[in-house]
Amino acid sequence: MVKIALAGNPNCGKTMLFNALTGSNQYVGNWAGVTVEAKEGRLKGEKDVIIADLPGIYSLSPYTPEEVVARNYLVNEEPDVILNIIDGTNLERNLYLTTQLCEIGIPVVMAINMIDIVKRNGDIINTEEISEHFGCVCFEISALKGTGVKKCAKKAVELARNNRGIPPIHHSFDDRVESAVHFISAILPSGTDMLHKRYYATKIFERDSIVSAEFPECASLAESLIKDIEKYYDDDSESIIADQRYRYITKCIDECRVKSGKTPVSEKIDRIVTNKYLSLPIFAAVMFGVYYVSVTTFGGALSDIIVEKIYGENGFSFIVSNLLDAVNCAPWLKGLITDGIIAGVGSVLSFVPQIFVLFVFLSFLEDCGYMSRIAFIMDKLFRKFGLSGKSFIPILVGTGCGVPGIMSSRTIENESERRMTVITTTFIPCGAKLPVISLFASSLFGGAWWVAPSAYFTGIAAIITSGIILKKTKPFYSKPSPFVMELPPYHMPSVKSVARATTDRTLSYIKKAGTVILLASCAVWFLSNFGFYGGRFGMVMNMDNSVLAYFGNIIDVIFSPLGFGTWQASVATLLGLAAKEEIVGVFGVLYNSIGEGFNQLSGYSFLMFNLLCAPCIAAMSAIRKEMNSAKWTFFAIAYQCSFAYCVSLCIYQTGLALQTGRIGAGLICAALIFAFFVYMLLKKPYQMKYELLQNRTHK
Repeated sequence: MVKIALAGNPNCGKTMLFNALTGSNQYVGNWAGVTVEAKEGRLKGEKDVIIADLPGIYSLSPYTPEEVVARNYLVNEEPDVILNIIDGTNLERNLYLTTQLCEIGIPVVMAINMIDIVKRNGDIINTEEISEHFGCVCFEISALKGTGVKKCAKKAVELARNNRGIPPIHHSFDDRVESAVHFISAILPSGTDMLHKRYYATKIFERDSIVSAEFPECASLAESLIKDIEKYYDDDSESIIADQRYRYITKCIDECRVKSGKTPVSEKIDRIVTNKYLSLPIFAAVMFGVYYVSVTTFGGALSDIIVEKIYGENGFSFIVSNLLDAVNCAPWLKGLITDGIIAGVGSVLSFVPQIFVLFVFLSFLEDCGYMSRIAFIMDKLFRKFGLSGKSFIPILVGTGCGVPGIMSSRTIENESERRMTVITTTFIPCGAKLPVISLFASSLFGGAWWVAPSAYFTGIAAIITSGIILKKTKPFYSKPSPFVMELPPYHMPSVKSVARATTDRTLSYIKKAGTVILLASCAVWFLSNFGFYGGRFGMVMNMDNSVLAYFGNIIDVIFSPLGFGTWQASVATLLGLAAKEEIVGVFGVLYNSIGEGFNQLSGYSFLMFNLLCAPCIAAMSAIRKEMNSAKWTFFAIAYQCSFAYCVSLCIYQTGLALQTGRIGAGLICAALIFAFFVYMLLKKPYQMKYELLQNRTHK
């Protein structure tokens, strides 16, 4: 069995190359942190060749979870070949990792990716010169267009099968450092793998905590020598190594690349898109346009066609109903099929066009490189509230689905910041919430242009508000972690890439409609049509006498202050915790028209509560896994539900007071909640209180 490891910087195109080589549909996002663990697949046409897609890393230093995962795989799993993917538009940064990979002792094949962009910029890269400098075979490829991909993979397999164990030529440091590395290599224990000796010696010289702990005696013997060299260079050992690597890389690039001198197109675009004053308005306009087109105009028009095909005069539901009448179907079975399955599942499926259009836009924005800029832009804003741009990446991922959004928080090293990101990520409307938004926008607001975008920006506001409030408490206080991110060059996404990402997400939605939603709709129909009446259990004529109504009436008092204190709305809210799409399914079974149970004010309150409250069961499970604590999981769910309740209460009670002119207990509660929010937003952070105490102590 042959193992090939794909290694490279974030945004260099590893996962896209992985998909091209294996036929896998791993998610490709044009920002750092999409791959947070090693993923494996088999090379197409080669059953005995396994390809591992490692997390994007900048070096083999153990500073981030990604770097630990990648280097553990490379050193402990010992793949036969490392396929090093390099962003051709940023050779300096990418080749830094290459110098370290060459020291591990495993054969390396270099793939200069994005060569189409390099040529478009007018630059020339001499791959033969690079091969001579690093002792590796070097190819020009474009993972996006498939150029050179097969040739590169074929060479890697050939190298693994025929030249296994032959390491690449590593570069040399200057004489003093090189002699120190040789000395450390010589005193390593005799059982140390010969292939990795250079790697271990260099890491001990850098005082790498993990390697030094593995070889404590060797690290202790080398310490005095390292201190002498640090004194000579007047710098720490890690910086000495980094400086010498970059000197070597600079020399190599000067000999291997010819720059055109033209300003890249990406830089020209970024002067506008990342502009200090224009960036946020442009982002707001882009996301407004995405939701407006997806929900209100084009996507809405397509959904209307689906609704007509399902529920129209000669639609699917009408045809099935007539067929069931023709075969003298039992009334209860006809009701289950038409009012349960078709009404419930059909209500959810009718929004597939809007979901599809939304995912097309999101996939395009992610793949073209724009979303990376948003993380960079939001870093400036989030940092003011105690978060970093790293926290915005899970939010962007969560726009499609909350589960991968929550999981991508693993890239955040700061524990309190990571917890806060997990808690707030699902405030952003995911694909499952879009049908709920669309239902209320079309049924209660006549397709008003502002409803769908307001849902997205309310989620952003909830995240920022929560960030400010939580950061001012002791459990969540910490300084924002540094956010370093390379902005990938803009490129036109391939139709295949966008289509694959969109199709995968849409099929996931449809699959859920055919499983979870189907079962839930059947259960809702049964429980809403059967109950105890006249001392016996059976089918009831009025849903208000059903089992579902009985349980709904027990909890509806909780939601009465929010304006939707009916048993139907209460049941829909609870079942939305199984899957947010099920809210639409419940309405399809229990309501002939949304207007029966809601007006615009109560409908908007209901919408906001269900967008901000605890997510679906799958997302809650992801929270439990990432929190690794029952206590923190409970806190996350409790905070989300409490925050949603407070927001909805303020919306409904304030709106009701404006409509009626009355001041009641509800408005007073809303005013107190609003005052509490203002107090928490304006109060001094926990850090400032601590510093004041310290200052008083010193005085």
